[in-house]
Amino acid sequence: METMGWVALGATLAACVLAVAGLRAWAQGAVQRQALVDRLTDDDRARRPGRHERFSRFDVTVRRTRYGRALDHRLAATGLDVSPGEFTVYLALAVAVVWLLAGTLMAPFFGPIAAAVAVWSAYAFLNWRRQKRIEHFIGQLPELARLLANSAAAGLALRTSIGLAADELDAPAGEELTRVADALAVGRSLEEALGDLKNRLPSRELAVMVTTLVLSSKAGGTLVGSLRNLTETLEERKETRREVRTTLSQVTITAYAVPGIGLGALLLLNKMSPGALAAMTGTFLGEAAVVAALVLYAVGFVLIRRMARIDV
Repeated sequence: METMGWVALGATLAACVLAVAGLRAWAQGAVQRQALVDRLTDDDRARRPGRHERFSRFDVTVRRTRYGRALDHRLAATGLDVSPGEFTVYLALAVAVVWLLAGTLMAPFFGPIAAAVAVWSAYAFLNWRRQKRIEHFIGQLPELARLLANSAAAGLALRTSIGLAADELDAPAGEELTRVADALAVGRSLEEALGDLKNRLPSRELAVMVTTLVLSSKAGGTLVGSLRNLTETLEERKETRREVRTTLSQVTITAYAVPGIGLGALLLLNKMSPGALAAMTGTFLGEAAVVAALVLYAVGFVLIRRMARIDV
């Protein structure tokens, strides 16, 4: 029994020593992780000064929701210097102003409709900014592939090549590659970091490049030759996209001109006969007619945009 007591005491002391060592290792790891997060946060603030200073508390609350996380991902893809909290506050103010203006200049019935259009326009603007950023990024892909090929030919590792390309290229490619380099610095795999980039800026060209880089990093192969062949292909696709966009520019303008003409006609009618819109929307038939007209304008806008959408 005395021997069992000494064994139990020794085991207890060993467990205490291991617990203290584990707690110390955990504390050191937590301090190092926080220092790394602070450094990356400081770098992000240096690139985007003042971003976290406006509506900071409300921004933290918004980011905790599913809406805030989805909005943060969408804003990150646009490159705008706006946080989810700021965007939500500005959108709420814009909706209130548009509601009041529409109700005052036209008729109270148009207030909620104008507010809904304002919300749709805000998200349509984000999609437009995202698409423009994607197109700009696609335009930089040939130069990016050329830089990566030259770095690989010089014997540099792919992670190092990405960091050098981030320093050499302008926005948005430089900013996006910096995010990839930061993700690699905190221990994420190359496939995960490039996958996040592909999700932020989805395009066929980027998907092909990401697949090439990931497969080359896993299975090896002639990365230099693949990237140089990809550079030539991207240059050709860049010219083709420019020609298609120029050809369809008139159709795109028509899509926005059609609903603009309808809105102008309503304002002109109310100007020529003050109170005409209020009288028209004062009955159920008048409201139904206005809603039907708005639906037809929306359908026309969508159809024209669909006809002008050609995937290259």
